[in-house]
Order: sequence, then C-alpha cells, then structure tokens
Amino acid sequence: MATPYQGAPTQGTPIQGNVTSLTQNGQDAAAAPVIRTIGFSDLHRALRLGWEDFKAVPSHAIILCVIYPVLGLVLARTVLGYSVLPLLFPLAAGFALLGPFAALGLYELSRRRENGEQEPSAWVALDVLRSPSFGAMLGLGVLLLALFVTWVATAQAIYIAAFGYEGATGISDFATRVLTTPQGWWLIIVGCGVGFLFALVALCVSVVSFPLMLDRHAGAGDAMVTSLRAVARNPLPMAAWGLIVAALLVAGSLPFFLGLTVVIPLLGHATWHLYRETIEPELNPQPLPPRAPRERRPAADFPANLFPWRRKDS
Repeated sequence: MATPYQGAPTQGTPIQGNVTSLTQNGQDAAAAPVIRTIGFSDLHRALRLGWEDFKAVPSHAIILCVIYPVLGLVLARTVLGYSVLPLLFPLAAGFALLGPFAALGLYELSRRRENGEQEPSAWVALDVLRSPSFGAMLGLGVLLLALFVTWVATAQAIYIAAFGYEGATGISDFATRVLTTPQGWWLIIVGCGVGFLFALVALCVSVVSFPLMLDRHAGAGDAMVTSLRAVARNPLPMAAWGLIVAALLVAGSLPFFLGLTVVIPLLGHATWHLYRETIEPELNPQPLPPRAPRERRPAADFPANLFPWRRKDS
C-alpha cells in the first residue's frame, strides 16, 4: 500500500473558479493525490458500500436515474418505428461512456452520507451544480459525450461495411443477418473489439476523475492524469471493475432497460467508494472560501431584477 505524503505544501496555487491545480510550480510529486494499491476485495467492498447507499436513499437514486429506462424505452420505440435497429446496441452500450458524468448527483449523495448525513434529500444531489469544480466536470463530460458520438458513428460505419446501406426489415431479419451470416459474425467481432477500445479510454480517463473533482475541486486535466495513474497502478483490479460495470449494465438493460433504475445508482454509489479505496485522503484539506450571500430582492422589482446591469445604485 502506498505511503501517504507527510508534509503537504503550505502554499497552494489557486486558479480561476476555485478549482485547485494539483500539479503546478514543480510540486507534482508533493501535491498529486497518492494512489493506493487495491485488490479484488476492495472492489467487493466498494460494491457493498454502494448497495448500502442505495438502500439508504433508494427513492432519490431512482428519481435521479429514471431518465435511463425512459431513454431506453424511447430508443426502442424509435428503433421499431424508424428502422434504425442496427444502432440499438451501440446506443445502449454507449450509455456506459456517459455514465460517470451522469452519476454526479449519486457521488454527492454518497459523499454526504459519508460525512454523517443519514438521510440526505434528493435536493442534496443538485448541490453538485454549485461545486467550484462543476465547470471542470462539465468539460470532462463534454469530452465523454464526444467519445459517445464518435463511438455511435464508428459503429454505424462498421455496420455499413458489413451489410451496406440496406436496412433490416424487422427484428427477425436483423437477428438472422447478424447471427447466421459471416458478415454478421465479422460485425460482432469487430464491433465488440472497437467498442472495447472506446470503453477502455472512458474507463482510464474517468474511473476516479469525477469523484476527485467533486471531493478536492481538482481541474479536469489533473483529474484525468490521476485516473490514468490509478489504472496504471492497479491494472487488474481496474480491468475487473470495467468488466463488472459492463456485466451489470447488460443485465440491467435486458428487461427493457428497467433494471438500470437499480444498476445505475448502484454503480454510481460504488464508484464513489472505489475512489475512496483508490485515493489516499488529504492530510490537510484546505476549506473553500465561503460563498458570497445572495442578495434578496423584493418581488415588486420583477422583472427588473432579471436585468441587474440596468439597475442604478442608490
């Protein structure tokens, strides 16, 4: 197990937006988070703690993740109605690329329970929107979205290379093409291989990135570097974690995506605890400066209070 750094620097280098830079001014080794060596038992512990979080706030987690089965049902209806059946599996599998960003509220719920709040409300999850590092989280989320779009376009290109532009007439015709022809098996092998590479990239850059940004208000670049270091330090456990995520997402997608109402919150909470297992806690965490109080304005000023630059100081 890695030895925590003793003697953190007394001066930090703030950057715009109260986001802490972990690797500036030659202090990389001193300021960078310490990566632990984890084992398969730590993965089990993360899943167990994630399940406990889910049981403690099941309604809140389901509310946060209800969009997944809704999107799945809409997606299935779109496929059946508009003959884009070949994209069903790539779109469903691509949800895993966006999952780390979509689970931000779940990380916040787990963090609050870890700090002693036994029954955090659903509104607590929205506090992540006010995090000083939310801009960095949003930037990394846009990167994952670009990865998702690239994956869908690549999957479509692979299908066209196998079967051309002719669409399937129905589910049975599509299944026959994919499962009983040489082109179909080529599609399965190549598609899964390319999809694995996309998933590997997403795992490497985001396995602990979002929890780190939420917890320590790190920048997106520093968080991705830390995530890459964590994967390099623990290649087998992280590979096993990726397989666990893939297996649970497949299992949750089978019953019309409804199982994702349990799988997504479980994985979101478990990811927070995996971060705690992988990264040493800060020895001397620096508190953020207090937020400036919001000015209360009377309702009579509406709609003028929507345009503060038009108001004149009295």
